[in-house]
Amino acid sequence: MIKVRSPQDLGAGILFLLFGLAGIFLGRDLDFGSARNMGPGYFPILISCFIVVIGAIVAGRAFLVEGPAIERVQFRPIFMLLVALAVFGFLISQIGVVLTSILMMIVAAYARPHVRIVETLIFAVCVAIFVAVVFVFGLNQPMPLWWNG
Repeated sequence: MIKVRSPQDLGAGILFLLFGLAGIFLGRDLDFGSARNMGPGYFPILISCFIVVIGAIVAGRAFLVEGPAIERVQFRPIFMLLVALAVFGFLISQIGVVLTSILMMIVAAYARPHVRIVETLIFAVCVAIFVAVVFVFGLNQPMPLWWNG
């Protein structure tokens, strides 16, 4: 009988396989094209195929390499990250990308049990500067930098 040595790898591999197969299934109606003349389905289907291959490799490792068991689900990180994303989505148009990014990072930090506020603030400011430089100035995305006053 085949023994699963790494339940985490098996679970991750199955998730990769499911996501990759879903991508292939959902992109089946798009024109694939060729490498020279790519259709709208070329890249998504190609990436989905790579995800399926990665999933098969990871799932296969579950039978060959010892690994940890699957841990129980922790709801605090999931909840705090969803709240952080909601904060970003609701506030970006009101207070701008800089302040919203800082608030989002502060909320997301509370996904961990022990938050170091000084470390979190420094990281949040660095992320906000990065987001502003890359998306607002570098890519000219239509996001307000500050609140609309």
